[in-house]
Amino acid sequence: MRRIVLPVLTLWWREMLRFCRQRSRLAGALAQPLVFWILLGGGFSASFRPPGAPGGMGYAEYFYPGIIAMVILFTAIFSTIAVVEDRREGFLQGVLVAPIGRPTIILGQSLGGTTLALLEGLLFLALAPLVGITLTGGAFVRVGAVAFLVAFGLVNLGLVIAWRLDSTQGFHAIMNLILLPMWFLSGAFFPATGVPVWLEWAMRLNPLTYGVAALRHSLYWESPGGAGPIPPFTLSILVTLGFAVVTFAGATWAASRKAI
Repeated sequence: MRRIVLPVLTLWWREMLRFCRQRSRLAGALAQPLVFWILLGGGFSASFRPPGAPGGMGYAEYFYPGIIAMVILFTAIFSTIAVVEDRREGFLQGVLVAPIGRPTIILGQSLGGTTLALLEGLLFLALAPLVGITLTGGAFVRVGAVAFLVAFGLVNLGLVIAWRLDSTQGFHAIMNLILLPMWFLSGAFFPATGVPVWLEWAMRLNPLTYGVAALRHSLYWESPGGAGPIPPFTLSILVTLGFAVVTFAGATWAASRKAI
């Protein structure tokens, strides 16, 4: 057991230290979503009314859970791109010759990125009262649990890509092709109600849709009508959990297949 726990904690702690020494990552992960939220929330506030949402909900409030997902997404990108850099600098080769399995390496890397994404998502949660969302202790715990699952799935999806690539340019290109469309089609930017049928199905098949829905349910637990017409909480949690398990298995497979 010690041969598993110690390497996982070591890789996790390395991610924490790397983050503390690269504080620009905090600004990058929080500043851009904040700018998106302020500009788009202000711009659409007068013309956009989310279908099925209760009266009085503005676009800034509707957009808020999606921005939390965006913070988690950006942190996942910043944390997993480090795999490409570690390979180029030789650190990853040193880890791979150690007497530990690659699932252990993946678990340490993914928990490090997940912890950072969770902390930054919870930090952004402090802005909830600005849009009229009452933040209780229960809501904080629920959002934290859901954010952990969403972050774990996204970080592992990033690891699937990072372990197969050798350049940061290729990594960014793939991330822009996969993760950003996942966010746009998650119900974070606009609801599935009223969109074309093909787009509605794309949103239903998008696993991040259920993560964002679970975040909405967690924020509006005491007043379920405030979440709007979204997938049920139980289904959302099960899909999000399944997404996390599948992406972890995929990251482990990608690491096992990559010869370094």
